[in-house]
Amino acid sequence: MNWIRSLGHNVQSLILAFLMALFVWITAVSNADPTLEQAMPKAVPIEIIGQNRALIITNDIPTQMNVTLSAPQSIWTSLTNENGLVRAIVDLSDLADGEHRVPVQLQIGIRPVKIIDYSPQTIEIILERLATKELDIHLIQRGSPAVGYLAEDAVLEDETVIVSGPESLVEKVVDVQTTVNLSQVKEEINQVYDLVAVDENGVEISDVLLEPEGVRVTIPIEQRGGYRNVVVKVVTSGNISTGYRVTNISVYPPAVTVFSADPQLVEDLPGYVETLPIDLSGAKDDQDLQLQLNLPPGISVVGAQTVEVQVGIATIEGSLTLSNQTVILDGLSEDLEAVVAPETVDVILSGPLPILDAMVASDMRVYLDVTDLAEGSYQRIPQIELNISDLTVESILPGSVEVTLSPIGNK
Repeated sequence: MNWIRSLGHNVQSLILAFLMALFVWITAVSNADPTLEQAMPKAVPIEIIGQNRALIITNDIPTQMNVTLSAPQSIWTSLTNENGLVRAIVDLSDLADGEHRVPVQLQIGIRPVKIIDYSPQTIEIILERLATKELDIHLIQRGSPAVGYLAEDAVLEDETVIVSGPESLVEKVVDVQTTVNLSQVKEEINQVYDLVAVDENGVEISDVLLEPEGVRVTIPIEQRGGYRNVVVKVVTSGNISTGYRVTNISVYPPAVTVFSADPQLVEDLPGYVETLPIDLSGAKDDQDLQLQLNLPPGISVVGAQTVEVQVGIATIEGSLTLSNQTVILDGLSEDLEAVVAPETVDVILSGPLPILDAMVASDMRVYLDVTDLAEGSYQRIPQIELNISDLTVESILPGSVEVTLSPIGNK
């Protein structure tokens, strides 16, 4: 029996020694890798899983949460540097439409970690059935084209739109609209406009999806018979005082719309109309005038009956008016022929007198770039190419010309 007592005494000693060693080891480990209780340095994103595809969340819910954990310092290094170790999950499996309070499940992908606190612990979620319906696109046109122009029938690239979203909102949508402003337009409209869903009172419903979100609208704009846009050419007479020069002649508007009950009279115009002459004899100061247009019989101007003409006059440094400079076309397609009206322009240059006096015809070129222009009539500003850098182009008369492009052989 003595050996049994001896064995029992030894076992007790061994257990006591083991516990003391374990305590020493835990103490050493704790000192080397202390446990820290703190908040996660970054908010944890909240993940939604198990959501029925036929349902949609219609209320605002938090997208992230704050988490406080207790873990050894070495574990905190992983928690801080590695993504996905801490996940906040909201499981919507088997939930029907309606209001629900759903718990947030916190999952930790590393051990040992103790969860101290996290917020929010539950989330209020409203689920609603996802609905769709198809509606015709309603085009609203506001305003009218410029006088003498007519808007043709609009063409929509898509005629219908799919509305989708919460059932309660989709049911309220009675119309999907897009609005085009036609005020004072003179050229074809061809662009994409946003679509807007509205209820029976015309109030926008923004929390629904539209497919497509926008629609391309094309509206041809045609000029009515008897109307035509033409440029304005300022006519001057007389010479300003010696020692002064004309620095600029501008007209506003640079083009006007004319009308005749006989459309042929308008068609016969050369693409421009002239003002009544301005007498600049002896002028020394800038001129700001309202001038009538010199219109052929049977033709009237639409809108204001006068144009504003400004003539800039300054003491002379040196100026030169080059009259009847032919407008050259650059980039004209081989399949097209062109008519320019007027065919020539006057160019006013300024600069040192000796350089002006030494100018030759090859030092300047007046041109229009018609590259890539298709058949039609265009009003363009002539461009000046000067080979003498010390000279400045002060003005071009008229300020714009009409160029008409047509297929070769079409008359």
